[in-house]
Amino acid sequence: MWISFFKLRFFCCLLAVLMVVVLVINVTQVEYLDHETAAATFIDSGGQFVFSQVTGISRNPYCGYEHQTLSSRERLEEDSLLAALQWQVPDVGPVPFLKSTDPSSSYFVILNSAAFFKVGSQLEVLVHVQDFQRKPKKYGGDYLQARIHSPKLQAGAVGRVVDYQNGFYKVFFTLLWPGRVKVSISLVHPSEGIRVLQNLQEEKPDRVYFKSLFRSGRISETTECNVCLPGSLPLCNFTDLYTGEPWFCFKPKKLPCSSRINHFKGGYLKGLLTAAENAFFQSGVNIKMPINSSGPDWVTVIPRSIKETNNLELSQGLGTFPSGYYYRNQWRPRKFKMRQFNDPDNITECLQRKVVYLFGDSTIRQWFEYLTTFVPDLVEFSLGSPKNVGPFLAVDQKHNILLKYRCHGPPIRFTTVFSNDLRYVANELNGIVGGKNTVVAIAVWSHFSTFPLQVYIRRLRNIRRAVVQLLDRSPKTVVVIRTANAQELGPEVSLFNSDWYNFQLDTILRKMFSGVGVYLVDAWEMTLAHYLPHKLHPDEVIVKNQLDMFLSFVCPLET
Repeated sequence: MWISFFKLRFFCCLLAVLMVVVLVINVTQVEYLDHETAAATFIDSGGQFVFSQVTGISRNPYCGYEHQTLSSRERLEEDSLLAALQWQVPDVGPVPFLKSTDPSSSYFVILNSAAFFKVGSQLEVLVHVQDFQRKPKKYGGDYLQARIHSPKLQAGAVGRVVDYQNGFYKVFFTLLWPGRVKVSISLVHPSEGIRVLQNLQEEKPDRVYFKSLFRSGRISETTECNVCLPGSLPLCNFTDLYTGEPWFCFKPKKLPCSSRINHFKGGYLKGLLTAAENAFFQSGVNIKMPINSSGPDWVTVIPRSIKETNNLELSQGLGTFPSGYYYRNQWRPRKFKMRQFNDPDNITECLQRKVVYLFGDSTIRQWFEYLTTFVPDLVEFSLGSPKNVGPFLAVDQKHNILLKYRCHGPPIRFTTVFSNDLRYVANELNGIVGGKNTVVAIAVWSHFSTFPLQVYIRRLRNIRRAVVQLLDRSPKTVVVIRTANAQELGPEVSLFNSDWYNFQLDTILRKMFSGVGVYLVDAWEMTLAHYLPHKLHPDEVIVKNQLDMFLSFVCPLET
């Protein structure tokens, strides 16, 4: 009897142990699913990350950006930025192509024409837009670009456009050099095209898509990735733990999320527009087309006296527009004296004993390429990184110079970036000690043009916070921001990287870094004011001027 009792007791204990083991295994599997296969990230009222299962949940196209928790100051700033960028395009319903803006029928006239102007005078130009039936338009919303230039002097500057919302625009120029100065006005997009671009920005933020390769042993899978992903399939959540920047990939069918190998641009969505909408994006018709003058398109400018010149320079405040101009192919900022680094030895002397960090997209990678090509002692050290992707490293051992380039974190439309190299600029800045021999340059803009503006604002907010902390702990650190720039546009490029999109990003960047204690290389004006065609990656003469300005911040003229 006692033997049977002990056997029964042993059996019950064994059964209990087995039940505990099964329970632990199930809990582990559930935790694995929560964190590895089907996690969607939101932010609760306390600012903490909350993970909820994706199955059956349809996420909004902002991927949680409508749910992010902002402080009252951050919310006020974001609302102010979005309000400042409200493009006034009247809701007039569908507009047929023939009633859209025709640059060849439109014209401009110089208003305050005179026998001559003095350097520093204001020039006003009135633009009147008409449709393809040569009828005046009654509303505004067109995107115009304007500049003055003197080809023989290799001089140029941009103008400020004011939209009166009635088919008339006024452009204001400051005449900054003597000689014969010509006015040029271009229609980048008609208002009807701008309305299409607005809709794409809000409704099709995934029109550029990305992919990642997952691999474990002989098994490999490729899935789509983005700031937001449609549907209810299981996701890999790669949201950055420090910045909260969201990034998701569809989970591979056979592999865990931890097996991600790389990131690369998947491609561009096709068939985004209707036939009627396509008519508003035609090369040689209504994309970056000149608007001609109905009369003289030039004025004569004479020099000022020395006394007048000194008074003019004293009157230039922090809000100076334009920020500079070209003369003899050299950029001349209006706020300070820019040095010319025409000899490699000048650059070496400036950067001696310094560590230079370049963070961002391919437009700041151009700086790395220029410096390593122009300065013979600055030798690139091969890290085995993919071409045009990085990270890159160059060293001048003799003069103790270290130059580094690293691309910013996703979204980024590079060919292939290894997962370990997907790093956010804010996190990289937090790892820099800083000091008088530390220089940081940042360019983050081009890869955000397809997303709602809140995505870019959040990225800059994180970078700005890291910059402020860096300057707090090391006030002598030099931090330089490179702005966006104009580029060549065609029907397809306009839908993804239009100057109108980048103008918005450029405006946000300037406002958010105003008063932070950083220096600004105005690549936007330096591109628009130059006579060369616009390019995403500007020609060497423009890059050289950008580097001269950058180095002038690092090694200013002694006064």
